[in-house]
Amino acid sequence: MSQLKGTPRQGLFGATLGFFVGFAAVAVFGPAASRFQEVMHLSPILVGLLIATPALSGSLLRIPFSAWVDTTGGRKPFLVLLLLSVVGMLGLFLVIHFFYPDRLTKGFYPFLLLLGILSGCGIATFSVGISQVSYWYPQRQQGRALAVFAGVGNLAPGLFSFLLPLALGTLGLANAYLAWLALLLAGVVLYTLFGRNAWYFQLSAQGLPAEEARRRAEQQGQSLFPAGSLSDSLRISARVWRTWALVWIYFTTFGGFIALTAWLPTYWKSNFEVSAVAAGLLTGLYSVLTSGIRILGGVLSDHLREGGENTAVLSLLIMLSGAFVMTSTDQFELALPGEILLAIGMGVCNAAVFKLVPQEVPQAVGGAAGWVGGLGALGGFVIPPMLGFAVNDLGKRGYSIGFVVFIFLALFSLSMAWILKYSREGERPRIPVAANEEHGRLS
Repeated sequence: MSQLKGTPRQGLFGATLGFFVGFAAVAVFGPAASRFQEVMHLSPILVGLLIATPALSGSLLRIPFSAWVDTTGGRKPFLVLLLLSVVGMLGLFLVIHFFYPDRLTKGFYPFLLLLGILSGCGIATFSVGISQVSYWYPQRQQGRALAVFAGVGNLAPGLFSFLLPLALGTLGLANAYLAWLALLLAGVVLYTLFGRNAWYFQLSAQGLPAEEARRRAEQQGQSLFPAGSLSDSLRISARVWRTWALVWIYFTTFGGFIALTAWLPTYWKSNFEVSAVAAGLLTGLYSVLTSGIRILGGVLSDHLREGGENTAVLSLLIMLSGAFVMTSTDQFELALPGEILLAIGMGVCNAAVFKLVPQEVPQAVGGAAGWVGGLGALGGFVIPPMLGFAVNDLGKRGYSIGFVVFIFLALFSLSMAWILKYSREGERPRIPVAANEEHGRLS
């Protein structure tokens, strides 16, 4: 036993820290997008695609890297994702340092997209950290531990959306990204020091047979262990229509959250001509509120009758009202409450979705969570170019009209939540105990 390292609190601290520095990549281009647009002469569509690119790798890599945790623990997947993000950020700094502004032409655009994809690898640490933390804690303590992990980590994009414009004003573009690179490297070092696999994976790495490793880990207090094949779970859940209803809802709310965290700095600065610092502060308000209120969404989902469905319907109605406000106004005084309504609706619904996963797909919770978390986050890549397309076609008026996409997304998601709520009870399988246990790890 002397060879075992770490404690549950240390495991939680390491994973939360790693996710925090990795998830900040959501904002890697947003606050500086206007500068790239000016010197590279980019259209609004290309700007939207640029700021969305990190979300592409950050969403799609969630599924395979989450599966990797079940074979080796979270430490290796975490470090690989963070190091890939470091490579992307280093490349971004070097390009800006040597070529910005005079030699940063439109020809560099594909290379910036590639660097965005690499930087976005850090976003995928969410699924790795969820599993890593869950293996450390018994089910009765997982709710609080995962709330700390997700809540603190989700604050990163909002914080960086506010800090990067400040750094741009004082350090300049290249040095601002150099400071970000230094923080990312510090986070990787700290994760290396404090990020630990749960005891079962440590014992397995020492060469113990699975049964012996499990027995000794149970003596230490570990209660959750990898079981079954995630690939089988993915296949089973893919055949259940409820999985795809939840994917669409999460695409709307969490994908929308990632999209707006990247897009709002451009929206506020270009549409209302506020300063870069003010645009960062307004974006930070949205991001922090969406992340923080997710906790309230979990509480509502636990306590309301038919809590998951009712919370989803209520939150999507709030989101819909916010989207209507944002679409119909060019006044700052109305756009701000519209942003707040969007934040409340999306944040609460994000929690409701993972309340519904084990309820709607109890026969394959792990696979369903993989599809929902991975493909749902893909909205962060798909939505910003749509917003840019509206600006490209309609000019400045397109900044508000573009939010019509959230009206359609919210309406369709409402229909999905409504169908889930009123679909025949006989079609909904009874939730077995094992599914509830798996939900503790994957939600």
